[in-house]
Amino acid sequence: MLAWLMDWVLHLDRHLLEVLTDYRAWIYPLLFAMIFAETGFVVTPFLPGDSLLFAVGALAAIDSSGTLTAPLACVVLAAAAVLGNIVNYSIGRAIGPPAFSGRYRLLRVEYLHRTEEFFRRYGGMAIFLSRFMPIIRTCAPFVAGVGRMPYRRFLAYNLAGGCAWVGLFICGGYLFGNVPLVKQHFGFVTLAIIALSLLPVAAAWLRRASP
Repeated sequence: MLAWLMDWVLHLDRHLLEVLTDYRAWIYPLLFAMIFAETGFVVTPFLPGDSLLFAVGALAAIDSSGTLTAPLACVVLAAAAVLGNIVNYSIGRAIGPPAFSGRYRLLRVEYLHRTEEFFRRYGGMAIFLSRFMPIIRTCAPFVAGVGRMPYRRFLAYNLAGGCAWVGLFICGGYLFGNVPLVKQHFGFVTLAIIALSLLPVAAAWLRRASP
């Protein structure tokens, strides 16, 4: 499983091209499912988000068939991101505070506590900011549900964050994903995107761990 995931992360451009070639327009529901799962279920923070969106933008820029287009991809995947967060929020609201008890084996309690700390620092804005932070992105709507954040407030930040996140990375991939240097080292660029996304999480963890 880990080897398969690493291969996908390092060769996202190649694998997405294979999916587009084999399945054509079915690439949209497949991408929708991946983004929805990453944002909709607190137990799947390992799925690629930022790098996948960047690769989608890069592929849309070179798809001569016109099947995969950046505007339609933005709409479909923004919908997946927003709906995923709504489901995640609803699950957190249904489970409630016992989610932090350690009773649920599939929930990484340390991730939940870290996200709770992020909420204490940024309030409702955490829903928007978390879109750009792996792990926190997956846990934030769940924690918002556990904390009974007012739904309208959550939805406003959710809509703004989901659209900004998807639009930024797809447009970035569309504009820069096929620059020769980037294209030749796409795997390293993918890892760099992941590393940069994780920097705020790592910095917060170091501050918390320091005496």
